[in-house]
Amino acid sequence: MLLQQNWVSPHWAWQSLGKSFLLFVFFMLQTADLEARRGHQFVWKTGHWGRCVGDCGSGGTRSRAVWCTHTEGWTSHHANCDQKEKPESQRRCFKVCDWHLELFEWEVSGWGTCVPGGEAGACVTAQHGLQRRSARCLQKLNRSTVASDICEHLAPRPPLEQACLVPCPRDCVVSDFSAWSQCGRGCTRTMRHRTRAVVAPPLYGGAPCPSLTESRLCEMAACPLGEEEHTYSLKVGPWGECRLPHHEDVSMAGRAVLDFRADSGEPSVSWLEGHKAHHHAREVQVGYQSRPVRCVRSDGKNVVLSLCVQDAIPLTFKSCVIAKDCETSEWSAWSACSQTCSWGELAPGFRSRRRGVKSVAVGTGKLCPELEEREVCSAGGRELLLPCPRFSWRTSEWKACQVSLLLDQQDPRHHKHVGLCGGGIQTREVYCVQITVEVEMHRLKEVSRPVDGKFCLGPAPSASQLCNLPCPSECEVSAWSVWGPCFPENCQDRQGRRGFRMRQRHVIMDPVGPSAGCPHLVESIPCEDPVCYEWIISEGICVTDHGECGLGNRILKTVCKNKKGEEVPHHLCSEYPRPEVMACEIPCATDCVISEWSQWSPCSHSCSSKNAEGSQSRSRSILALPAEGGKACPPDRVLQEHRACNDHPCVHFYWETSPWSSCSEDALLALNTTFSWSGEATCGVGIQTRKVSCMKSSSGHVTSKRCPDSTRPETARPCVLLCKKDCIVTPFSEWTRCPTACQPGNATAVKQSRYRIIIQDAANGGHACPDTLYEERECEDIPICPVYRWKTHLWSHCILVPDSVRQGVLGYNEACGHGLQSRAVTCLSETNESADVTECLRWAGPMPPLVQECLVPCKDDCTFTPWSKFTACSFDCESTKTRRRSLTGRSRKRDKCQNTEVYPQVETELCPCEVFTSQPHGNWSDCIIGGGKSEPQSGMRSHGDTKECGEGIRLRAIACYDKTGRLVDPTRCSSSGYIEESCMVPCPFDCKLSDWSTWTSCSSSCGTGVKVRSKWLKEKPYNGGRPCPKLDLKNQVYEAVPCYTECNQYSWVVEPWSPCKINSEQNSLHCGEGIQTRKVRCVSTAEDHRGETVPNALCNQAEIPDEVQKCSLYCPSECAVSDWGQWSTCPQVCDPNVVQTRTRQVLRSSVNTKPCPEDSQVKPCILNQNCFQYQYNLTDWSTCQLSENATCGRGVRRRLLSCMRSDGRTVSAQHCQQRRLKKPAEMSSECLVGCVVDCRLSAWSAWSQCSQTCGAGGQMVRGRVVLLQATGEGRPCPAQLTQHRSCPVKPCYGWRLGPWSPCRLQGGQCGDGLQVRNLTCVVHDASVSATAKPVENALCAELPLKEIVLQLPCSVPCPGDCHLTEWSEWSSCELTCIEGRSFETTGRQARSRAFVGQSPESPESCSGQVVETRPCSGGKCYDYLWKTSLWRDNVRTVWCQRSDGINVTVTSFPGGCALQTKPAEVRHCSPACRKPFSYCTQRGVCGCERGYTEIMRSNGFLDYCMKVPGLEDKKADVKTIAGKNKPVNSKMHDIFKGWSIQPFNPDGKLKMWVYGVSASGFLIIAFLIFTSFLMCKKSKQHQSTPPQQKPLTLAYDGDIDM
Repeated sequence: MLLQQNWVSPHWAWQSLGKSFLLFVFFMLQTADLEARRGHQFVWKTGHWGRCVGDCGSGGTRSRAVWCTHTEGWTSHHANCDQKEKPESQRRCFKVCDWHLELFEWEVSGWGTCVPGGEAGACVTAQHGLQRRSARCLQKLNRSTVASDICEHLAPRPPLEQACLVPCPRDCVVSDFSAWSQCGRGCTRTMRHRTRAVVAPPLYGGAPCPSLTESRLCEMAACPLGEEEHTYSLKVGPWGECRLPHHEDVSMAGRAVLDFRADSGEPSVSWLEGHKAHHHAREVQVGYQSRPVRCVRSDGKNVVLSLCVQDAIPLTFKSCVIAKDCETSEWSAWSACSQTCSWGELAPGFRSRRRGVKSVAVGTGKLCPELEEREVCSAGGRELLLPCPRFSWRTSEWKACQVSLLLDQQDPRHHKHVGLCGGGIQTREVYCVQITVEVEMHRLKEVSRPVDGKFCLGPAPSASQLCNLPCPSECEVSAWSVWGPCFPENCQDRQGRRGFRMRQRHVIMDPVGPSAGCPHLVESIPCEDPVCYEWIISEGICVTDHGECGLGNRILKTVCKNKKGEEVPHHLCSEYPRPEVMACEIPCATDCVISEWSQWSPCSHSCSSKNAEGSQSRSRSILALPAEGGKACPPDRVLQEHRACNDHPCVHFYWETSPWSSCSEDALLALNTTFSWSGEATCGVGIQTRKVSCMKSSSGHVTSKRCPDSTRPETARPCVLLCKKDCIVTPFSEWTRCPTACQPGNATAVKQSRYRIIIQDAANGGHACPDTLYEERECEDIPICPVYRWKTHLWSHCILVPDSVRQGVLGYNEACGHGLQSRAVTCLSETNESADVTECLRWAGPMPPLVQECLVPCKDDCTFTPWSKFTACSFDCESTKTRRRSLTGRSRKRDKCQNTEVYPQVETELCPCEVFTSQPHGNWSDCIIGGGKSEPQSGMRSHGDTKECGEGIRLRAIACYDKTGRLVDPTRCSSSGYIEESCMVPCPFDCKLSDWSTWTSCSSSCGTGVKVRSKWLKEKPYNGGRPCPKLDLKNQVYEAVPCYTECNQYSWVVEPWSPCKINSEQNSLHCGEGIQTRKVRCVSTAEDHRGETVPNALCNQAEIPDEVQKCSLYCPSECAVSDWGQWSTCPQVCDPNVVQTRTRQVLRSSVNTKPCPEDSQVKPCILNQNCFQYQYNLTDWSTCQLSENATCGRGVRRRLLSCMRSDGRTVSAQHCQQRRLKKPAEMSSECLVGCVVDCRLSAWSAWSQCSQTCGAGGQMVRGRVVLLQATGEGRPCPAQLTQHRSCPVKPCYGWRLGPWSPCRLQGGQCGDGLQVRNLTCVVHDASVSATAKPVENALCAELPLKEIVLQLPCSVPCPGDCHLTEWSEWSSCELTCIEGRSFETTGRQARSRAFVGQSPESPESCSGQVVETRPCSGGKCYDYLWKTSLWRDNVRTVWCQRSDGINVTVTSFPGGCALQTKPAEVRHCSPACRKPFSYCTQRGVCGCERGYTEIMRSNGFLDYCMKVPGLEDKKADVKTIAGKNKPVNSKMHDIFKGWSIQPFNPDGKLKMWVYGVSASGFLIIAFLIFTSFLMCKKSKQHQSTPPQQKPLTLAYDGDIDM
């Protein structure tokens, strides 16, 4: 057992371990396989990112697909790919919405340089290239970069690349050389030169400019040794730096120098003392400066000074001021920005900082820099301010439509009209508001505060428009129906025996208007014994009791009907006896026969009163007489019956209603209303009420019992409760800005204002609008400008050059001459206290000069007293003023000082003259309406308050001049600066017509017709008024509209027929045929005149009933028949195969066997005889009809309907209605009559500031805008929406720079000197041809800019020196062009200076030249073309010329013409043309002179020239003919020489015509031989030999030149 266990345990362990091992191995293999697949065969793939979804802003997300694919391309499970490398499938994004357009924008850089595309080959005109730029998406608020996707959603990305062209390199182009300069005289070696200028500078890498100078030695005879001719020049050098004297100079100058100029005997102050005192007191140091002087020979060598100086050495020293730069303080801190927000580049904000002056500049020191610095409120490209709010136009609600505004244009007295309606004009306020951006919320927020309209860009919305005011119209009702039977008020409750008879009418057209209403529609009359239901009886046939005649009964048919005529069950009529039979009688053969009762005649009165009661009658007649024994006829009185009718009283009753009250809130309905924020009910359902009372037609209000309750109108109804509209006004605008600059102390108070705008008026009980819409107040804390002034101190004594410096120069021992003196200048405040210099520079103007030149007279100079003051002037314009001075000291004894021409002692000037003359300047202004005092004439048109015509003034500016012709202020000549004269703008008058006449009566009394009204001309239009409509010969205009007249408006009424009257003379039995008559009259069927007799002409004469007819009175025992009945109706479609019939009945049979007459008749239904068809006839639409009080707007057009019979006759509409024909659906429609609206303009704006501050040509302008465009035939808007007038010509004062003086050397003949120019205050009128005249410097105020230079160093070349020539003129403006089209909008022009040398020893030392270029506008494209002269001895001149005619140099430089296309300058033939009478042609081949023809060799070269036969010069020898006829420059010879016989081309090959001629000749010869053989057939020996001819051969003479 133990063994078994020991054996089993290892086996089991092996099995367990084996399974685990296999499982482990499998797992490892799978893992290795998976890793292998992951690492090598499976990769992640992603799709494109989708659009950003989600909320606006940064909360959006976008996603994409991610999947695992095998390298072979098929998709696998995600587990096969490395999960760590799986790309993200979602990411956050910025969701862009449409309103982000206000927040983001593309920022695009400028285009880079054009990079050529690397095309091979030489450049011809230009190279294609590519230029790039960058674009990024920015947030507008802080200019930060965001994802490009945001901007791509709002706008497509701008293109980042574009094609471009790079022009080919253009070399420098220079002009031709000038002529050579002149050589010097004598035998000295000199040089001459010539120069040229730059015409076009090099561009796009072109070659630089060549040398602009050429020099060469003059060819002169050599001078004998030692006898060269030289000239000598005194050369002065530049002035040295200003310096203070050295210590030894000071010690030498310590003594006092006696002043021999005056008689006082006081010694003058030494230089050192004056210098020290001046330096310490005024901080101005006076020093000295010197310059070198030497003598130069004409060959450039220095020689001894004595060769140049004969008398005195020129000035070599002078006093000067030690230069001291201006010193300023440190900058102050930056001020606050001038704007609180950024408007971008269009209106940037600025900030500034200032610095003060510690000490001003002295001498040639640097002037003070700018003391104030301004910059845009940004630094380093980052905006320091948030963007300003944007602005947008807003409008108030439209105001009520006003017809009067439209009628104002046509009739200014429109207020006489009432109830205006139709087309009108409504207006609204248009204002500008700001819109700010909330950065955090990324949304826009509107602030309704109004701002100045200039902030809103784009056109403003319209402030007026056309509108329509509905015209009130009356309620139209139908005619009254007939009175109904007596019915109880309530058939359900019939206890009372009281009832009402009623009649109705209905509304045809509802009323329009707030107060319009309809009249009552029901009237009632109380009655007795009302009946709700009644039996309606229809008679049957009469059935005799015994036999065929005699008494009997008529069986009745009865139906129970209600008051509406509807059949109801019989039991409702059970309370009333139901008639079933009625007694009747059928006459026997011998009885009297009587007709049936006729219809009851119309009632004689519509109602009953005390004086009149209604009655009606009916009758019957005897048809046959009785025989003997028969029943006799009744007496005449029995043949008629009468009864009362319309026995109700003539008064009737109706319910009258008051107008509906306004809609008000009802407590029961308040639960359904909505509430606003204020808690007040603003909308919902309300209630309207009205009063209802019973009215009696004749006496007014009666008790309500007299009117039926069933027809009582309602007294209350629900209504829409209109929302309360409170008045809405904008907040007040910001106060207008007070001036920030300081104001003078005596300035008037400045006010600021603000306003607000009503954008919604109050309505329906809302809060009313405030009274104050405009407020004004005075500005507070306006700074007063401070007052500062300069104080000048006394000038110091005149300071000269130190003695040590002066005594070192020969001839300058005396302490006299020109020097400098200085003074102190201080700044004082208004209280005379010392102030900073900066304040005076700011408020008091430039600092007075600190240093001036002075003169210390020498002992031989003339000395004078100071000038006295000028004498006073008189008022005479010819008067003068004088001043004097006198000689002092020893000068009074010197003769030279007595010469008043050299030393004047009296000065005289003209006194200022206050006499001025004016001259008109410029054109007359437009006629300005409203400038005159007179009232406008009648008929003046106005738009708002702007008058358009009438009397006005026109202005013309003047220029005012003083006596010397200088321009002065125009107010010296005229207070306004204008010449005024009245003018007239004719007013346009419109065509005026009369009012419409009344409508004529309808042209037809039955059916449709036409009615007409007319207007006639009252005034013709003129001056551009509205034209008249088309008028007829009577100057009238008509309007016709269709009308309709009811055909049964009048009808024929007949009385009963009289008894049949038998002619008893011919008939003793008084029976048989006879005549009966009746009365016929025409009565009105209108409601108001129903039954009244009217003239018969008003009734249709074609339908007049017969007044006489034949009748029959049957004799006794004859058969009696009734009258014929009505013909049966024909079908609607007439058919002759269908007949209509009529019948009559046998009333009494005959006694004898005589038959009765026929009892029926038939006739076919023939169209338009007894059968008719009917159709509706529709008229055309009428013109658009307006209300009486409307001139335009919405109206109604109508068309009418009539019934027309097939024979063309208009009949009553009942015929068409009975046949139920289909009516047209629309009988009226709305239409629009266009309003004739004149152009409506705003008032003129104020005149603008003058376009120029001074001078002529300035313009002032004012404008107006179109508020409403003209419509229809209205007067159009004028073309002139602006008016101009010239400004008064104010004088322009300015500093004028004089011309530069020649180079002043101050005693030298060459070397360094100074050029100076003057600065003069002049007055002019700023015109092109203005002549400026000098005036006092005080009129020009401040000095010109610091950059203006009044002194320049200059030099005069000495012999042997190199120097630059003067600048050439600027070249023409030339554009860079490609194929004749401009490549750039800006051209370039150049000027140049050339170096010229005068020394032949070292010409290379004078090198260098100066070229300047500048951009220019208005340039042209130029071409460069080769030009050639005529050939002369096979030589010609070739040059390059620009298209404007300028020749450019190309001999030594390429220039503007391509060398590859340069024509040849020399003409060569190879081999040379040495044959007699030959020459070289332009084609480069040898040809013959005129009169000779070329004989060519087989190789195409000339063999010899053969004389053309027939010339006169046979005896001339070869040389003479060659000399005379050689056509060197003959063009005609070149043209016609091609016609000579030349069988060979220049290349030696035969020409084609030679082959053609040879072939033709061969054929002709063969033909001749064949013909001769056939005709002659002779032997050879009999043929004669033809005479030998000398052939034309091409001989070779052995000349080697061939």
